[in-house]
Formats: sequence, structure tokens, C-alpha cells
Amino acid sequence: MSGGWEGSNRRAELPPNWYSEIRPEVLRRDRRRCQWPQPAGGICGAHANQVDHIGDGDDHRPANLQALCETCHRRKTSAQGNTARWAERARRPPERHPGFIDPP
Repeated sequence: MSGGWEGSNRRAELPPNWYSEIRPEVLRRDRRRCQWPQPAGGICGAHANQVDHIGDGDDHRPANLQALCETCHRRKTSAQGNTARWAERARRPPERHPGFIDPP
């Protein structure tokens, strides 16, 4: 695997008809236009070649899926990863400095 799929087991979690039915249906429904909302209103509208879960990643119903362009999908995934990373960091207790010596 290459790119964002490297080290991921996400493909194994997708239903068997993901590539033959679900993904093509969502791309067709969204007219292959990126559905990512823009701050000024509207959607990105660039050519979409990827299908993204809006909410629950295990809910593969078309209502929970949207067509995205590669750029918007990368931004969304990166933001989700950073949020998860910072949440994990906030839960972990601070580490002791390796040079710290306990007083006698």
C-alpha cells in the first residue's frame, strides 16, 4: 500500500460492495463534485475522486457519505488526526525529565 493507506487496516473494514456499488453511487449522486463546505458558504465544487464518511466511519449508508476532492479529504483527515493526537496527549500524564534526580 502507498500514501495514506500505508499501515492502515481501513480497507478491510469496508463492506465488500464498497467499490462496486456504494462508492460509485455516492460519486454519481454528488456529480463528482467535492461537497466540502467553504467558510464563505457553498461547497468546494472541485472534481471529487474520493468518498468520505461524514460521521461514524462504520456507517456506510449513502446519507453518511460525501464525495470529496483529494485536497479537502487530506485536510479533513489531517485535522481529525491532529484532534485525536492532542486528545491523547492531554490524557497522558507529563513525563519526568530524564535528568531529574529525586531528592534524598
